[in-house]
Amino acid sequence: MVEVVTIEAEARGRAGKGAARATRREGKVPGVIYGAKQDPRLIAVDPRVIMRELHRHGWRSRFYDVKVGEATERALLRDVQFHPVTDRPEHVDFQRLAPGQEIRVAVEVAFLNEGLSPGLKQGGVLNVIRHEIEVYCSVDDVPERFEVDLTGLTIGTSIHWSAVKAPAGVRPVIADRDFTIASIAPPTKMTEAPVGAEAAAAAAPAAAAAPAAQKK
Repeated sequence: MVEVVTIEAEARGRAGKGAARATRREGKVPGVIYGAKQDPRLIAVDPRVIMRELHRHGWRSRFYDVKVGEATERALLRDVQFHPVTDRPEHVDFQRLAPGQEIRVAVEVAFLNEGLSPGLKQGGVLNVIRHEIEVYCSVDDVPERFEVDLTGLTIGTSIHWSAVKAPAGVRPVIADRDFTIASIAPPTKMTEAPVGAEAAAAAAPAAAAAPAAQKK
């Protein structure tokens, strides 16, 4: 089941740049809740709450109950705009959700049983191409995460969407191919220094040049 987090917000009475700047001067982030064929609701949120959520995995598929006074709106956190210099959040967008509504959402991918992969045991590297997968699904069927089992996978194996056990009614945004999610790449080899005769041959030109340099 998808995690639901409650966020406390305040109502904003006015839209526009001036009103947004006034909200920021009060230490809040201006925002909006939109969608579901209803009028947008202007809100102000504590920036610490927004940053806390952004630093947690899976925020793109997490549901938020945004509480504004006595009203509560179920929503997805869609976008956060940041100040170009301070990196402080400047505006936040929430998409209002209605029961049965189909939405586009990014779902986190979790890789399980790394210790049971022969390829990783042999020094292979898990090369993750997609940490999240965008899908279409009903609000009522959003997966908490997609799980990929690495058991038995060897070096050179690629993991595709077809390996994911997605719930019924969940379909990927990329529909024209069985796209790659990750692979077990060969171990990275360090370039070895030449030894023996090869090392002596490489050192010879430098040794010959040294006396000439001293004569100058």
